[in-house]
Amino acid sequence: MSRVCQITGKGPLTGNKRSHSLRATRRRWNVNLHTYKVEIDGKVYKVRMSARAYKTLNKSEKNA
Repeated sequence: MSRVCQITGKGPLTGNKRSHSLRATRRRWNVNLHTYKVEIDGKVYKVRMSARAYKTLNKSEKNA
């Protein structure tokens, strides 16, 4: 499974890990993915989405 949010499309970011001596080795920052049950048009689906996207969806539900 790829580490991509199914709602926002966010994927992992890459960069350098820096040691104390400033040697650079490649690393990646993965998205904080969780599996949530989401109701869409009356049907319940399992969706892999980031925790940030889940919080945003819940915030918009509370205000509606």
